[in-house]
Amino acid sequence: MQKASAPHLESVGIADIAAQSTDIKLLVLDIDGTIAGQSNTITEPVKQAISAVQAQGVKVAIATGRMYRSALRFHQEINSILPLIAYQGAWIQDPVSQTMHRHLPVSREIAEQLLDYFEQPELRSLLSVHFYINDQLYVREVTPETQIYAERSGIIPISVGDLRQVLSNEPTKILALCDDTDIIDNLLGSLASQYTPAELYLTKSVATFFEATNPFANKGAAVRYLAEEQLGLQSHNVMTIGDNFNDVEMLNYAGIGIAMGNAPPQVQAIANWIAPNVEENGVAVAIKKLLL
Repeated sequence: MQKASAPHLESVGIADIAAQSTDIKLLVLDIDGTIAGQSNTITEPVKQAISAVQAQGVKVAIATGRMYRSALRFHQEINSILPLIAYQGAWIQDPVSQTMHRHLPVSREIAEQLLDYFEQPELRSLLSVHFYINDQLYVREVTPETQIYAERSGIIPISVGDLRQVLSNEPTKILALCDDTDIIDNLLGSLASQYTPAELYLTKSVATFFEATNPFANKGAAVRYLAEEQLGLQSHNVMTIGDNFNDVEMLNYAGIGIAMGNAPPQVQAIANWIAPNVEENGVAVAIKKLLL
């Protein structure tokens, strides 16, 4: 997980940071814990900093674990003209043309296997399981955890009882929620020993969210696609900012990878620089310090 491509910015000095940042043509931002904190909105200082860097010719994109429909308002609020990266990179769509650039779902077979695992007697009552299909959220039942998630996401969950009923279509992402972070950690460890990275991409977007996507879907691969395939850029032209384990791949890919002050220590360890936390407008600070 350790990033090796670029020196730690604090160790090379502000002049070197400025020299490196002159190559940046693309800035990619996570949403939750990065541009949106407790308020679930983008603050004015962050919006102003994003607008200022766009005025300098740097393109800005969103890369999030959220549903496409849930992320859309943030994409519009920062006036991004690029495709929106949603579902950890499993779904990349242009909101203007509606062009679907990439959709990498989880296979039906693995989705059924995960559901069998989640429904073991010792786990079933502890987990809220979410299946995301065609940008809709399907659940067995609406638990308190699901309700909180739905309110923050601005979506309406569809309760179906047995989730196997909806597997005529392959899910874009599978999420298991639990307030007990030890259960989520154990879930991640157990399933990581059962599936290779070539079979399934497993991560946490927050401490209480276990997430599974197609093995080729992660934010790093999505940012690479956006930069290299869509914009003709290279990794040294990219700066990314994120706050959690699902951001690791895009922090590693970018020429400059910034972790938020509220990121776990393991995520901060791979970053080039640590911004203040989300409630202190860390993204605005990073943009001003490194790009403006």
